[in-house]
Amino acid sequence: MSEAELLFSEVSQYLKPEDIAQLRNAYSFGQGAHSGQFRKSGEPYISHPIAVARILGTLHLDVPTLIAALLHDVVEDTDISKAEIGERFGESVAELVDGVSKLAKIEFQTQEEAQAENFRKMLLAMARDARVILIKLADRLHNMRTLEAMDPEKQHSIARETLEIYAPIAHRLGLNNIFQELQELGFRYSYPTRYKVLVKATKAARGNRREVVGKILEAINLKLKEAGLDAEVTGREKHLYSIYTKMIEKHLSFSEVLDIYGFRIIVKDIPSCYVALGMLHSLYKPIPGKFKDYIAIPKSNGYQSLHSTLLGPFGLPIEIQIRTAEMHRIAENGVASHWLYKSTDTDFNELHLQTSQWLQSLLETLSGSTDSSEFLEHLKIDLFPGDVYVFTPQGKILTLPRGSTAVDFAYAVHSDIGNCCVAVKINGEDAPLRTVLKTGDRVEIVTAPYAKPNPAWLSYVATGRARSHIRHFLKNIQFDESVKLGERMLNQALLTFNINPDTISAAQWEKLVRDSAVKSKNELLAEMALGKQLPAVVAKRLAAPEAISREQIAGPVTILGTEGVTVQFAKCCRPIPGDAIIGMIKKDYGLIIHTYDCPNISHSQKSSENYLDVTWGKDISRTFEAGIKVAAENKQGVLARVAAEIAKEESNIDDVAMESEDDYTEMRFILQVNNRQHLAQIMRSLRHIKDVARISRIKG
Repeated sequence: MSEAELLFSEVSQYLKPEDIAQLRNAYSFGQGAHSGQFRKSGEPYISHPIAVARILGTLHLDVPTLIAALLHDVVEDTDISKAEIGERFGESVAELVDGVSKLAKIEFQTQEEAQAENFRKMLLAMARDARVILIKLADRLHNMRTLEAMDPEKQHSIARETLEIYAPIAHRLGLNNIFQELQELGFRYSYPTRYKVLVKATKAARGNRREVVGKILEAINLKLKEAGLDAEVTGREKHLYSIYTKMIEKHLSFSEVLDIYGFRIIVKDIPSCYVALGMLHSLYKPIPGKFKDYIAIPKSNGYQSLHSTLLGPFGLPIEIQIRTAEMHRIAENGVASHWLYKSTDTDFNELHLQTSQWLQSLLETLSGSTDSSEFLEHLKIDLFPGDVYVFTPQGKILTLPRGSTAVDFAYAVHSDIGNCCVAVKINGEDAPLRTVLKTGDRVEIVTAPYAKPNPAWLSYVATGRARSHIRHFLKNIQFDESVKLGERMLNQALLTFNINPDTISAAQWEKLVRDSAVKSKNELLAEMALGKQLPAVVAKRLAAPEAISREQIAGPVTILGTEGVTVQFAKCCRPIPGDAIIGMIKKDYGLIIHTYDCPNISHSQKSSENYLDVTWGKDISRTFEAGIKVAAENKQGVLARVAAEIAKEESNIDDVAMESEDDYTEMRFILQVNNRQHLAQIMRSLRHIKDVARISRIKG
């Protein structure tokens, strides 16, 4: 029997004869479209769409999905258009085919950019119709099954992408069988040598395990019968990739991983699950901390089960899963269980609602990512399943990835809560925002109306959603700040050439923007602030015939202290208001402010185009870092006396280092001060301490 006839025979078990006729029509159309095309293996190309449709047939998917599977490559690989497919097979099929097709007609700068944009397109289509991803996963599964025909470099690249993106998507959608096969095949081609070693080792070890598995199965069955439970008990084989990751993550040897025996118990209803758990806990001792109730709190992909690890005969660990038949169906087929078992059960509706919410959340996260590498980073972060279950003050459960912090929680509730969060209470007690959450924590976020994200949050958030929102906010703030600073820098450069900034016409700006290959005047101004364009060069290009009088003096750029990330204060000399300063334009960093006498800047550098005159603005209200060195007699309590005097002058100590030599201790402080006068007042107060011998400011 041909592959096509096998497909028709398999799906005839649940489809009507008129559905099969439509499917035959689609097969003939696809066969004609792919006529003369062959796969790398030498097989006719049509064999691939048939195999994809057969995989989807096992999930009992509907006719439009199977037709779309048969035609999923015709738009990409032949001259047939989406419109033609719509006319012949309906708009639903055309949309599914378009959702699966790559963006083949667009030129991309890099492979990564192409990959990112194709995933973005697929996710948008997937949010409209989840069947798109089912076709894409079946397509990837068959490609992985036939990957042997590719060259090793291509094999490795496709396998890594499968492990990083497609297998996690299958897991998030609860498609357990597809997920595990994608993982196994991804492992086989990503690490061929390790895969072969593990295959050989497991074959040798499994023969010796049969007797032990048989004894445990017999004991479990007897115990469940005692309780009058009708249960199906099976031993679970560990998959190779699961063995490999456990060895790596937990630093275990192969024998230690394989010595864990797994069993699955399927019972008729939820109360029976808990009865079975109690019976097994009386048969073998449970290992403390190794029990998880995914029935009361389901996983984000709808998965439900009781998990427990027991100490079996000879002290062997036994992992058990207890679930109902319905839970098992969802565990194996996830989101596809809706098509597989046309059920109105609330579990299935809840599962689809969760899937839809996850997709919407993912799309919202990714919409803020403009950069390809950033997009893929967020996608990979968000795809890995949640392991931590925490509660809102109202008792709602949120699922977050392991390692998530209070900031991740805030953004999971709402982006506005994340942007304005200032503090957190965990289980009723104040805690730092960077606190890593644990399952069962009750989390309450404290917000302030004028608060904004801190760039330091990026160093500890764990979710793509939080990372994306923080970056998006900072980029917008940075852009606005950069535009304002760039305008001040350009005005100073124009005045240096005796050009009045007000005389620059709109036409001159339009020409400059066009010649600079930027999108707008504001973008050009921002680039100057970030050091990507030199103000002096831009000023020359803007030169207008109307010039101001020679008597007008070019003023320096005013530093207000509120510019944010576009202006940075050099750590080498730590300038503070009142110091004579100079600005250095550094590409991608913006304007770096140094003291005029900073030892890191030579006299010849100060006259280059990368440096510009800057001055402090009036009424600066923020504080700045300043370094001081205090030499004091090596006596008990001297540090406390110095610290108390600093605090009395309303200054915070950011850092302190001490070094003792003979009778003296040298203390180095980094303080928060308002200006030179404030620093001078602190130093005067410290000189009044009788044990202090010398005091000086640290510069350079």
